[in-house]
Amino acid sequence: MSFRAPARIAAFALATTALFAVAAGAAPQLGTFGVDVGGMDRTIRPGDDFNGFVNGGWAARTPIPADKARYGAFNMLADQSDERTRTVIEAAAADPAATPEARKAADLYTSFMDEAGIEARGTAPLKADLARLDAMKTPADLAEAFAAGSRYGFDTPIGVGVQIDARDPDAYVPTIAQGGLGLPDRDYYLDKTNPRFAEARAAYQRHIAKMLDLAGVADGAAKAAAVLALETRLAEVQWSRVDTRQAEKRYNPVPVAELATRYPGLDWATYLKTVDLAGQPRVIVAQPSAIAATAKLAGEVPIATWRAYLAFHVVSARADVLPKAFVDEDFAFQRVLTGQPELKARWKRGVDFVNGGVGDAVGKLYVARYFPPDAKAKADALVTNLMAAMRVRLQQVPWMAPETRAKAVAKLASFRPKIGYPDVWEDYGAVTVRADDAYGNLQRTTAARFDRDVARLGRPADRAKWLMTPQTVNAYAYPVWNEVVFPAAILQPPFFDPAADPAVNYGAIGAVIGHEISHHFDDQGRKYDATGRLADWWTPADVARFKALTDKVVKQYGAYEALPGVKVNGELTLGENIADLAGLTVAHDAWLLSLNGKPAPVIGGFTGEQRFFLGFAQVWREKARDSFLQRQVASDPHSPGALRPRVVRNLDAWYGAFGAKPGDRLWLAPADRIKVW
Repeated sequence: MSFRAPARIAAFALATTALFAVAAGAAPQLGTFGVDVGGMDRTIRPGDDFNGFVNGGWAARTPIPADKARYGAFNMLADQSDERTRTVIEAAAADPAATPEARKAADLYTSFMDEAGIEARGTAPLKADLARLDAMKTPADLAEAFAAGSRYGFDTPIGVGVQIDARDPDAYVPTIAQGGLGLPDRDYYLDKTNPRFAEARAAYQRHIAKMLDLAGVADGAAKAAAVLALETRLAEVQWSRVDTRQAEKRYNPVPVAELATRYPGLDWATYLKTVDLAGQPRVIVAQPSAIAATAKLAGEVPIATWRAYLAFHVVSARADVLPKAFVDEDFAFQRVLTGQPELKARWKRGVDFVNGGVGDAVGKLYVARYFPPDAKAKADALVTNLMAAMRVRLQQVPWMAPETRAKAVAKLASFRPKIGYPDVWEDYGAVTVRADDAYGNLQRTTAARFDRDVARLGRPADRAKWLMTPQTVNAYAYPVWNEVVFPAAILQPPFFDPAADPAVNYGAIGAVIGHEISHHFDDQGRKYDATGRLADWWTPADVARFKALTDKVVKQYGAYEALPGVKVNGELTLGENIADLAGLTVAHDAWLLSLNGKPAPVIGGFTGEQRFFLGFAQVWREKARDSFLQRQVASDPHSPGALRPRVVRNLDAWYGAFGAKPGDRLWLAPADRIKVW
């Protein structure tokens, strides 16, 4: 697309120059300009395998650590974040003047690390939970147990939670959804042709039996067969992940008074009362046909089978805070699904435990130590720059009607970026944490999180709330609030280094920022308007033209193999693939604008264009085990990391930068290069 920068972009370019000027004289953490050129494999033609060209050397000499199912840039940063989080937790534990919330984080960690105490208590903490299940006799008892799963964090076939109302983003509403499968996806139950799925089913049945045996539940083997058969029936009626992606299909408001008639078989009055939702006027049902069929199963399946099913899922959810025999058996099954040879060190799992229980409490400590204000300011500026570039794209997109284009620009103007950490931290004052009670801590922190959400009902939406902690290496787009959110932990090399060459930063974190911004205009994000409401604001012709483009994305990615014979699901991964394409495109625009009309210098023998694309591909260096890749293809809306650099084949600039030509494996004729935004 030809590209004209309006006058207001000039200020944007100057802001970018200032952004990177502060790094003058500092040394990048990777290489001489921000790229690990030693990790390249220059024997590979970039036009044949761009990921191999950029990351092949690294891949050849880097084994996947034994405690990981995959390993790459994200995992390296996650390891760093875990080390830092451990440091601040242990510092809080040693500080007699620690704040009450910091003390809770420390005590939570201490309770998890108390292996001797956990072994000494044995299965005693489980007994009360299993006794309640043993006492189940009536439909009301079953409904109570189903609802308790949502509050206390164990799998049940029908889950409930509190979410933002997609038709009213300033309000909260209870949402009911399918769930309760112990295997990663319904395909693991229903696909009888895949040998990996068959292996997983057999291992899962053995695992259920072993966990029940360890918990002292009689007849574990027979009950395991019944549980697997029941979960197979659940899988048969559940929606696919592709169907569940469709935002408008998930939005089905139902008056609470009509639940019993629409979805008979479950005691809905008891279900809602158990989790303090009985007084709500309505709920959103995410998958109506699945909920109807599952409610019917609740009334048809013998209560004894449900007891076995729920007993297993309670034990499974608590395995990490039970004696070593449970931990080892739980990991043995996970090894089948992921191929990961060794369990993570206990301290790493302890960090996960704290993050899940009082994540903001430790996040506040993390930010104070590792995320200075100037880092936040630099990231703020980058987001502003990417939004300016996206605005230009939206103003000029040729397939969109002028009136829709104007609404798209207005939607972008409504965005609220969140950078680094929240302005308001979660309050854990009501949570009881004991340094000698890991099992109880897990129950109490999980219930407290659910109860906090229930307490939001009837109040205005708390738009200060984050869905990730600052120490999380990730980012997200939240369509109902028109947000893009970038936690502190991802704003590190190789994603962002103020001392690196700007072209590298734009290719790396710039593409991530552009990715999240563009999610609000992908095949699902586009369904939310400038206020965040789920609404039709595109013309039918816009939708048709957009679908013609996204069908090409589905086809392109659906041809990629994650493993021999295992192709990417182009429909499931569509949103993420659109975002990769748009994010990289917009980041490239932003980088060009940042040059302010001046040519980029050659650094280390690489042109600016080359450094931009090297920076992008470097963040996707990743190796993964076969079992993990099979699981990812079945259940994850993201394409495997090693395939994501292939998006470059759709950008004309990449061809010029690396000389890709007809006959190269990644070559696409200009007419076949997909340009959505």
